[in-house]
Formats: sequence, structure tokens, C-alpha cells
Amino acid sequence: MSKFDFYFTRLMYDSGDWDVDIRMPSNVLNSLVEYTTLRVDTVERVVALSDPKMLEAPFCYLAGHKLVQFNPQERKNLERYLRGGGFLFVDDCNHDIDGIFAKSFEAEIMKIFGLKALKKIPNTHPLYSCFFKFDGPPNTSVELNGWGDDLVHDYLKAVEINGRIRLLYSNKDYGCEWDYDFRNKRFLAVDNTRFAVNIIQYALGA
Repeated sequence: MSKFDFYFTRLMYDSGDWDVDIRMPSNVLNSLVEYTTLRVDTVERVVALSDPKMLEAPFCYLAGHKLVQFNPQERKNLERYLRGGGFLFVDDCNHDIDGIFAKSFEAEIMKIFGLKALKKIPNTHPLYSCFFKFDGPPNTSVELNGWGDDLVHDYLKAVEINGRIRLLYSNKDYGCEWDYDFRNKRFLAVDNTRFAVNIIQYALGA
């Protein structure tokens, strides 16, 4: 029996830049410790998407700025992981729906799951109320400050399998928003990592 209920797995992939927002995982893990009763491994794990070990993770995170071109083994593992009940959170660090990461990643998902698999989810989805209550995806400072495509995205997209989100996809750059030392949360009026808690609780079955 595992001594942890949750551990954070970042996925490496051969193309692009996967090693972004390096302080974000420890910040999110701190929030899980603070707000939940989960037994949390506070050390980020980094696993290649092509490695079968990623199939064991309760939650995976994938992000970047550059071109995404999965190799055949990466595509195979990703499909097997999601169809087998895994959960992947993907974040576009460019905050740009027309940017190279967004266009290339979405093309990869279409290759694996079909043209219409990645869809906008309604802001009434249980994701937004399974722990903290939100009216939809929280805005990020990069959106409000005009970074990337200079738009505020009032939605997230997802691939759902058997009625559950298995891939959650954001163009809002949450990774950058949460990329700070967790000790600095005391300076925030509202902890902006609370939505990460919702994402993970949903991933675990909430």
C-alpha cells in the first residue's frame, strides 16, 4: 500500500520545452497540504511521457511554449494513460490560442482522439465546485496584463472519456501564475492556487 494519496508528476517530452515554471509544483503541493487531508509527497516527480512509469501516476502535468511533436511511443502512452483512467493537466505557457504550443498540441490530440474530442467545458462543470467554489476558470494576471493573445479566456477545454475529464487543457498560463515561492502566499488577498486544489481533487475522483 502506498504511503501517499497523491504525488505530482511532470511529463518530459522529446520536442519543445517541458521544464517550465519550476516553482509551481511545490506551491501547489503546499496548498494540498494546507487545505486537504491528503497524504502528499512534497517532492515533484519528473517522468518521460515515453516511459511506462507514467502510466502509474494519479495525475500528470505537461506544459511548454514551443512546438509539440510527440513520437509514436509518447502518443501510445498518452492514449493508454487517459483511456485507462489517468488524468493529465496541460497548460499553454504562451497564453495564446493561436500560438505554436496551442496549435501543435491540439493537432496531436486530434491525431490520437479525433477532431472533436477536445471541447470547451461549461462553467457549471463539477470541476469548478468539487472543493472550492468557482464561477468558471479563474483569471490569471498574464491575461489581465495583456500577455500572449491579449484575451481573457473564460473557458477551459477537455477530453472526456466515459463522462469524466481525462485531459484538462488551459490557455490561461496557470503554471506561470502559480510559479512563486509558497511562502509568499501571505501577501495575497486570496490564494490563487486554490483552483489547483480543485483540479487535483477532481483528478482523484471528487
